[in-house]
Amino acid sequence: MHPLLAKTFGGLTPAYYFRQFVFGLCFAAFFVFFASRSPHIMSLGMAVFLVANTFLYPYSRFVYEGVINFLLGANTFYVNAIFMLFVKLFTMLVCWTFAIFIAPVGLIYLYVHHSRATRQS
Repeated sequence: MHPLLAKTFGGLTPAYYFRQFVFGLCFAAFFVFFASRSPHIMSLGMAVFLVANTFLYPYSRFVYEGVINFLLGANTFYVNAIFMLFVKLFTMLVCWTFAIFIAPVGLIYLYVHHSRATRQS
């Protein structure tokens, strides 16, 4: 694999990428299901958007989790479980919807991080 691809797209652990990919796939399946119920055919642009967001979602979620960990640190919050699930679902939907815009930040971070790690060893 080309070093640029290995440092960016290969930068997440396979388990993390697979887990987040499955969640992203659920959002894509949700939109495809409702599009299949519509009398209009899904446009090619929408199909490309669904595929791109699904594959980029793990990197988008990586950025979101990094920002939240930086802001909140190791604090623990006790809230209603239903409320927390709603907030989590909402943040996942936002990360999936804007994955095309958020994921490049994560890919740049992974490239810089892995480039420094190989230089230091």
